[in-house]
Amino acid sequence: MVVLSADSPLAAQADWLTRYRYGLRLSEQGTVVSVGDGIAWINGLPSASMDEIMQMEDGSSALVFHLARNQMGAILLHQTERLTAGTPAFLTGRRLNITVGDSLLGRVIDPLGAPLDGGGVPDSGVRRPLDVRSPPIISRDFVEQPMYTGSKIVDTLIPVGKGQRQLIIGDNGTGKSALAIDAVINQRGKNVYCVYVLIGQKRSTVVNTVETLRRAGALDYTTLVVAEATAMPGLKYLAPFAGCTVADAWTWQGRDTLVIYDDLTTHARSYRELSLLLRRPPGREAYPGDIFYLHARLLERSTRLAAKHGGGSMTALPIIETEQGEIASYIPTNLISITDGQIYLDHDLFARGFLPAIDVTRSVSRIGGNAQHPNIKTEAGRMKLDYLQFLELEVFTRFGSKLEASMEARIRRGQLLREMLKQDSLTPLSIEFQMAWMVAYNEGLFDNVDMKQVKQRMALLQRQVEHARVSIDEGRDQWKSLVHAWLSEAQVSGVV
Repeated sequence: MVVLSADSPLAAQADWLTRYRYGLRLSEQGTVVSVGDGIAWINGLPSASMDEIMQMEDGSSALVFHLARNQMGAILLHQTERLTAGTPAFLTGRRLNITVGDSLLGRVIDPLGAPLDGGGVPDSGVRRPLDVRSPPIISRDFVEQPMYTGSKIVDTLIPVGKGQRQLIIGDNGTGKSALAIDAVINQRGKNVYCVYVLIGQKRSTVVNTVETLRRAGALDYTTLVVAEATAMPGLKYLAPFAGCTVADAWTWQGRDTLVIYDDLTTHARSYRELSLLLRRPPGREAYPGDIFYLHARLLERSTRLAAKHGGGSMTALPIIETEQGEIASYIPTNLISITDGQIYLDHDLFARGFLPAIDVTRSVSRIGGNAQHPNIKTEAGRMKLDYLQFLELEVFTRFGSKLEASMEARIRRGQLLREMLKQDSLTPLSIEFQMAWMVAYNEGLFDNVDMKQVKQRMALLQRQVEHARVSIDEGRDQWKSLVHAWLSEAQVSGVV
């Protein structure tokens, strides 16, 4: 008598034989009618449902995307050279899902979860569907905790909170991606997991982004989801949903996450391309009528969960591109109405060397102020009023008219503040330093400093803050005395 172990192949085969039941099995088979531009038209398969995965006999796979009376349109997810008209197609009964979990940290994957970095296939044993409903209102909580980006202007004048959806908008080449990368780098050591989604970007851009994050040590807590410019339109369409799903899994585990969508302009164009190829009725600017719903259902998944659901958060920084600064065009207005505010980068400011080129007058954060630290909020409120008044007064100086002494002093302080707000790319700053320089400005400690010496004195103040290891929770009087002592000591020692 032979005894089979429970984990032996023979035991598994015997178990399968005991469960086998003889009977008639029916399956549907369709036929590919035409293939082209990432789209396949298929006859047959009357039981097909939307967003169901199909498998072709040659090994290609597709996603059901359009149901017509006599034919079905599908977007190709994987295409072999042998896929032609007449190829049999079968339904799988499965929906798109992707591997999620900590095994994705530091990895570069495509929207289907396949590795693009030369490593093995990431597998944590947990998979989640790409497109799910956003959390209901009862599962959400208020945005009350700050999400620091490391940018002086954003953290002080346009604050972002954990769970917020803050749009980054501007013309091509104004530094939108650099601002987003700074935000990712600034999360180092803050227990925030990041997902960077690159949609339709050139391979050189993808490589530069990966290398920048690697050099900054940000890959340890970041996952990159990439659909290159050469990828099929179906993968570009799925990329943001894949990135959102990866972050969503960590959010429901009670973690804080940050998702960058770079950029949703390319995503909208890919969706328009697919819709026109599938003969859907075009609307404004040839976009389909549900383009608003497409981005709304994506960005509505970003939220802060209530404590009973783990208290995690997903902060979204979608990037959108404008043409000639026109923010009233179709896609930008859609996203402005969906998000909780926007950070507008101006081409003229960029050309004048004011970096980051954020236009404070056209940028807004509707709920970020509720999450801002009280000390930062107090200092930034006084500073923002001075800056906005300066921008209005500066217009009159162009006419060369003589101004009162008080007006000249306010303009001088505004010019000083503009110089202090400048920041190099890839240099995110701590919130403690933000507090220090704002106190110094509001106390007038920089009023007599020459404009050419502002950068040097700011660098000195930053070093002092790093060595002192002070807390943002210190009272204003304590901060005031510290800043006075630091700058006085530097002046006495002849550093400045």
